[in-house]
Amino acid sequence: MLTKAERIKKSKAPPAPSGLEGRLPPGQTLTDRFPILHEGEVPRYEMVDWTLRVFGEVEEEATFTYEQLMALPKTTIETDIHCVTRWSKFDTVWEGVRFRDVMKLLKVKPEARYVMVHADNDYETNVPLADLLGDDILLAYQFNGEPLTDKHGWPLRLLVPHLYFWKSAKWIRGFEFMKEDRPGFWERNGFHNYADPFREQRFSGEDLGLPEDEWHHKDYD
Repeated sequence: MLTKAERIKKSKAPPAPSGLEGRLPPGQTLTDRFPILHEGEVPRYEMVDWTLRVFGEVEEEATFTYEQLMALPKTTIETDIHCVTRWSKFDTVWEGVRFRDVMKLLKVKPEARYVMVHADNDYETNVPLADLLGDDILLAYQFNGEPLTDKHGWPLRLLVPHLYFWKSAKWIRGFEFMKEDRPGFWERNGFHNYADPFREQRFSGEDLGLPEDEWHHKDYD
């Protein structure tokens, strides 16, 4: 009898909707809803105390208040998102500050090649710095024209839509610039280090016991 993980690996992807071939990654199911998945409790904030810290391979550490970040140029993008639990959502609209606009305010050392994204509930996930410099990489505070809900990462979440959505960390609190890569929370627990949905980079080695239908049983917005 196949394990749940083996069923995930062997399950066939549903056909992409007509005209969207090549847009829906393999093994994914399209949904109109926005499943809520995360580890730990949803944080609550007193915004007067909220800060975003930048440290590691930088000439000077920096700390930003929410008001300072909101004063930076605002960007709106429309993009598809893909979760490792096998759901994809098309044409999502986000507003936020581009990561690269924050980079302009920093003195990042030339040898920095990776970023560890630190978030509340002691969560962290690693992303190559080059992957954070694109037009669609945001520190997002709005979704579909409304402020992010607490469960989706308010007051600020990272948006890295070309990678599985665990890389788009909720409740971000810091960026650590690094010379060498190191795995984050899910990466240490068997998820793929890079996480390209179109290459089905779900797991780093032995498949995890992730139920195929797990996302169906979660809350939705």
